[in-house]
Amino acid sequence: MAGISPRPVQDDMKPATQQQAIALPLLFVPVFVAVYLLHITLLRLPYFWDEGGYYIPAAWDYLRLGTLIPVTTMRNAHPPLPSILLAGWWRIAGFHIFCTRLLMCLVTTVALLAVFRLARMLAGNAAALAVMLLTMIYPVWFAQTTLAHADMFAAAFTLWALTFYFDREEWTGRTSNQTTNAIGTAVLLSLAALAKETAIITPAALCALALVLYARSRTRQNAVWAVALAAPAVPLAAWFVYHRAKTGFMFGNPEFLRYNATANLSLARTLLSLWHRLIHLTVHMNLYVPVLATCAVFLLQRSDRHSPLVQRGAVRAIVVVIAAHWIAFSVLGGALLTRYLLPAYPLLLLLCLAVWQRRVRYWPVIAAITLVGFAIACQVNPPYPFAPEDNLSYRDMIVVHQAAINEVARRYPGATVLTAWPVLADLQRPELGYVQAPIRTMQVQNFTAEEIGKAAQDPGSFDTAIVFSTKYDPPPGGLNLAGTSRDNDTRFYDYHRDLMPGEVARMLGGHIVWQDDRKGEWAAVLTFPRSYVVKNDLPSRPLRR
Repeated sequence: MAGISPRPVQDDMKPATQQQAIALPLLFVPVFVAVYLLHITLLRLPYFWDEGGYYIPAAWDYLRLGTLIPVTTMRNAHPPLPSILLAGWWRIAGFHIFCTRLLMCLVTTVALLAVFRLARMLAGNAAALAVMLLTMIYPVWFAQTTLAHADMFAAAFTLWALTFYFDREEWTGRTSNQTTNAIGTAVLLSLAALAKETAIITPAALCALALVLYARSRTRQNAVWAVALAAPAVPLAAWFVYHRAKTGFMFGNPEFLRYNATANLSLARTLLSLWHRLIHLTVHMNLYVPVLATCAVFLLQRSDRHSPLVQRGAVRAIVVVIAAHWIAFSVLGGALLTRYLLPAYPLLLLLCLAVWQRRVRYWPVIAAITLVGFAIACQVNPPYPFAPEDNLSYRDMIVVHQAAINEVARRYPGATVLTAWPVLADLQRPELGYVQAPIRTMQVQNFTAEEIGKAAQDPGSFDTAIVFSTKYDPPPGGLNLAGTSRDNDTRFYDYHRDLMPGEVARMLGGHIVWQDDRKGEWAAVLTFPRSYVVKNDLPSRPLRR
């Protein structure tokens, strides 16, 4: 690579365990303070999407009723550890949105310290600090830092488990007790699986690797690791058996199982999902910056070091984990949410840093450029549809939803509101932070012409509507890289076109009284004066919910 000289061989380029170690407890406070300050404007936002749809109600049920299986929201067989941890924290700190966000900052800090420890063992102090900072700012991690989803709990346990798994003399240069490490790995991965069932992917992949290695060498160490990595399946299976005994369904309910597993088994969808997941792991939210830099450095800049910075066996295990996430989450999950990949991102960044540090003298410059790219992606939306929770677009969605709900609560407190989920839940459940008291609702699935047409057939059931963007699309007239994939997105990923507020108003005979748009996340309040007259002439009847 022109203008970049190779990094010279240095005697002090050893695994971090052979260098001056930075005590992790000393890092906790500065890392937590950094996480807190970077997210300080987000800590009082109401609950968002799946938080309000499942995780907060499930934990709220456990806090009040002591039930591991929620009763006021859908049953989907998610393991109960997040509910237990959230409820326990609420008993200490109080049931408040700020307290929940503070807990998630603590969990994220713990996860980032695991990233630091893992990278330090394999690549040294400098690379560890760089990997931790890049992980902290990467938009998917940055957005998930304060959101009470199970994925960050599972990522924290998984990454700490990997710090025990990779603690081997041949990889770190440090003598350690492999039996103790295997037990620690098994316990932490079991906790990860009890936080999110899909966390079982990591031990399953590494167990398969251990079995392959055992078949080759028949060593006791590989046998011990195979048993330890199989162990997390036991508590997860016990949870599913318990769930079946209590509800009659092992995996939540038939619709949940269909949406997240059985409906996804076609070859066409799997191949398309593999492509989308590859984008998520190489390009999404400016991830192409470190990936392209790594490819360029690897291909164009030779290394004069005789051994890699990260040992070959460790690289193999990291690649196995990343590949397992890529493949498994191309099959599992109805929505291709990037938060499922949280443990994979720091591992990918670690591989990139290892290449830079080994081959380029001024590798911190590449790291700094990557950090800037990630920071930009936190605020600037990409030119294709994506989940708002992948960057700070989720904040824009919350703000416009909250403003629309405030408008209805202030001007139409007795209204019956036509809307879709998640605003539906936001209006019905005060604990989510949007309303002081429940507001009556009528539900539509979305704001397509078909759903609005159904609502038009029953005009007496509502007098107000909150319509909003249920899918993010780049603004019309701009660059949209997904323009040719609409048919497949509609077929496999529930893509649909929401009608704009003016179109909904025309179809339902109402008018817009308020609307707002923040970077493509929009919402509007509509009123239908004729509904009051119709309702007065109709007998009272239960509302559709």
